[in-house]
Amino acid sequence: MIGIGGAGAIAPPTAGSFFVCDIFDASPKDDLGTMEHPIFSLSTRPDRRILTYEHNGTTLQVTPSVRGRATIHDKDILIYCISQLMAAVNAGRAISRTLQLKAHDLLIATNRDTSGDGYTRLREAFERLAGTRITTNLTTGGVEVTSGFGLIESWEIVRKAKGGRMVSVMVTLSEWLFRAVEAKSVLTLSRAYFGLRKPLERRIYELARKHCGRQPEWRISLATLHKKAGSSAPIRVFRAAVRKTIAAGGIPDYTMSEEPGDLIVFHRAGVVLAPEERPRLKPETLEAARDMVPGADVYALEVQWQSWWVETGRPQLRNADKAFLGWVKTQQVKPS
Repeated sequence: MIGIGGAGAIAPPTAGSFFVCDIFDASPKDDLGTMEHPIFSLSTRPDRRILTYEHNGTTLQVTPSVRGRATIHDKDILIYCISQLMAAVNAGRAISRTLQLKAHDLLIATNRDTSGDGYTRLREAFERLAGTRITTNLTTGGVEVTSGFGLIESWEIVRKAKGGRMVSVMVTLSEWLFRAVEAKSVLTLSRAYFGLRKPLERRIYELARKHCGRQPEWRISLATLHKKAGSSAPIRVFRAAVRKTIAAGGIPDYTMSEEPGDLIVFHRAGVVLAPEERPRLKPETLEAARDMVPGADVYALEVQWQSWWVETGRPQLRNADKAFLGWVKTQQVKPS
C-alpha cells in the first residue's frame, strides 16, 4: 500500500475489518450535522481562514491545513461513503468506519470527471478532508461531546493503475461522522445535487433539504441564511448571489422567492396546496408505509403522493390513509 497524508497511516487491513463499497446506485445520503452547520468552504480558491461559528448553543471552529479548508465539492467523498454505509445498513449488512472504495465508482456516482485531472482533483480533496480540523460540541447520534477531529481520520491509496491513477482507496471516517451513520442521522439527497456546480447552490440546497422537511415551505431571514451558509461575502454581495439563484431556479425539488423584510422563502416543488388543503396522514399510516418499503423516505413519499393527488384533479378521498397505502403498493419504490 502507498501511504498518502492523513492523520497517521492506516494499519494493513485484516479480513472483516473494513467495509467494501460495492453497492451500485446507492441513494445519496448526507449527515444532518454538516447539512445544518457551515463546515465546508464555498470558495473556489484555497481557503486558509479559521472559521468560528456559534448558533443556538452549537459552537464550531474549523481550522484548515496549508492546503486550505475542505470545500463543499470535497464533501462528495463523504456523501458517497455515507450513502454506501446506509445502503448496507438497510440491507442488513455489517459496516465499518474504514471503507475500501474504487476511485472510478466514486467519480461516476458523484457526477465527476473521470479524466486524469479528475483523479488529481480527487486526491487533493482527500488531502483537504484529512487536513481540515474541527472543534465542536455538535451532537451526533444523540451524543454531545466537545472534541477535535478531522473530517476523515486517514486515507491511503491501496492500488494504482500503470498510469499512476489511484484505483482503490482505503479511507477511515471520523468517529463523529460514523456515529451519525450508526444513528441514521442522515437525509436522502436528490441525485441532481451532484449536477450543481456553484458552491452556494449546493449549500442552499442542503439547507432547504434539512429545514423544509415535511413542511410545504420554509422562511429564513437573509442574515441568518448568510450565517448558516458560511459565506464570507459581504451581505450585499450575498444578497445579489441569492437573487441570481432565485432567478435561475436550479435548486432541485425547491423553488425560492424573496419577501419584504429581507426574507427568503423555500417552497417544496410540486405541492401547491395550503397546509389545511392537503390530505393529512396519520403517524401510524406512515409507519405502515415504512414497513411496506423498508428504508424508504416515507415523508418524501407523502409529498409525492400529495403532488400526484393534485395532478390527478384532487379526487375525493373517503379514506386518505387507505388511498395513500394503496398508492405506495403501485409504486416501484426503492429504499432511500
